[in-house]
Amino acid sequence: MFIHFLLSRLLSALLVIFGVILIVFLLIHLVPGDPIEVMLGDSPTMADREQLRQSLGLDQPILTQFFQYFNRLLHFDLGESIHSGRKISEILFPRIWPTVYLTLASLFVAIVIAFPLGIMSALNKNTMIDKMAMGISLIGISIPNFLMGPLLILIFSILLGILPVNGNDSISSIVLPALTLGTALAAILSRMIRASLLETMTMDYVRTAKAKGLSKYQIIYKHTLRNALLPVVTIIGLQFGALLGGAVITEMIFSWPGLGQLTIESIQKRDYPVVQACMLLITTTYVLVNTLTDLAYAALDPRIRLDAKS
Repeated sequence: MFIHFLLSRLLSALLVIFGVILIVFLLIHLVPGDPIEVMLGDSPTMADREQLRQSLGLDQPILTQFFQYFNRLLHFDLGESIHSGRKISEILFPRIWPTVYLTLASLFVAIVIAFPLGIMSALNKNTMIDKMAMGISLIGISIPNFLMGPLLILIFSILLGILPVNGNDSISSIVLPALTLGTALAAILSRMIRASLLETMTMDYVRTAKAKGLSKYQIIYKHTLRNALLPVVTIIGLQFGALLGGAVITEMIFSWPGLGQLTIESIQKRDYPVVQACMLLITTTYVLVNTLTDLAYAALDPRIRLDAKS
């Protein structure tokens, strides 16, 4: 039964990845703009344009280009950059670690903020503390990254002058980008922690612990929190991919040399193969994390497998 569930999830993941490859390929080839114009400048001759277009294979029909690209992917060949002529793997891999570093730092920030807020809110349900904690989380959800980033730069870099604006030259450079990405996730996690704790606190074993005279803090930390973590861990796994997507905007704001910045730069240059490789890597990571989360959840709770089969 678990094998059937595993195969169904892997098949779904492959279909999603193929769909993303197709959609991204078509969109970047159909949007206005010509990489030939970007590469040759303002006054190229018609002969130069056609020669370069033929050498890059851009004169062929879109479907032909797609099947050639997909065939290369099946052989694990990402191709070469139109703009620089370098292998995409050489361009891509140095940018992976900065994005992973930023994503993990953002996840750490989210956990550090969310757990105290969620627990404090659950312990003080329907009080002013609860309303303030949930109000803070609502603000975190409401402010998008492209607004949160400049606000943090204005406060901590320009007004206070204690943190750098951009780059990744020092450890302090990660603080503002991680806060920008982590606050939105912290808002979601804190609400999930609160809801999960409140649901768990209605269980029979919690009432038994109360009858034994345990304080609410002992009940939370020794009995309730561990059992309430399963849906929270699931949300963390699912949101990991969302952090990768949000990193595109955040990396541009803070000039962070990761996949997000490379994607935007490649779009501006109409460097089709590099854009496709970046989106393929981000999508594959997102789908892989979600699939692993589904499998872990199914391994822990067999009811998930039964629901999927039915």
